[in-house]
Amino acid sequence: MFQLDFKSRKSIYEQVTDRLKERIFLGMIRADEKLPSIRELSKQLTVNPNTVQKAFRELERQGYIYTVSGVGSFACARDGVKPDARLIAEAKSKLEEVIKGLYFLVPDRDGVAREIDAIMKDMQKGTDADD
Repeated sequence: MFQLDFKSRKSIYEQVTDRLKERIFLGMIRADEKLPSIRELSKQLTVNPNTVQKAFRELERQGYIYTVSGVGSFACARDGVKPDARLIAEAKSKLEEVIKGLYFLVPDRDGVAREIDAIMKDMQKGTDADD
């Protein structure tokens, strides 16, 4: 399904959460599509099932997935995701740092805007490829 970086500073559960969010957001996992069970995914990723369960709980809390008792977990539609003000603020802070770094490499506003636009187009290609 996806790879984890066991040498990353980011915890395994955060990586699982991020990779599943990314796949849902990009449409690689469609709305109402059944996700692998916690056991199946933990075997595929070679991680503890408790780690996957923690990621699933967080994804459900954020509105990325829902669980049907006795059936499994399913992806929600992207518009069903609940904005998390804390995560948005954190992402904005990181983005500001990255944009400042980019500005030092491409020292004009239009150049920075072109670089950001190129990234957004690449992300859109990933979404369009799965539609």
